[in-house]
Amino acid sequence: MYVCICNAVTDKDIRRAAATGAGNLYELQEQLGVATRCGSCADHAREILNEVHGQQHRATPTLYVPVHA
Repeated sequence: MYVCICNAVTDKDIRRAAATGAGNLYELQEQLGVATRCGSCADHAREILNEVHGQQHRATPTLYVPVHA
């Protein structure tokens, strides 16, 4: 399923990146471009990442840092 429509990133892409070393949202942004445009997918991407790493979702605010100016 698409998580990031803006950059055509799927949940499988996020799971693969997490399994190969992405440990946080910033690393996902660097590798996949997820949550770098509108940012509305950041929470969902983080939930998938935490699921892969076996962590519980923490209610932390999303800090949106656009890559493109």
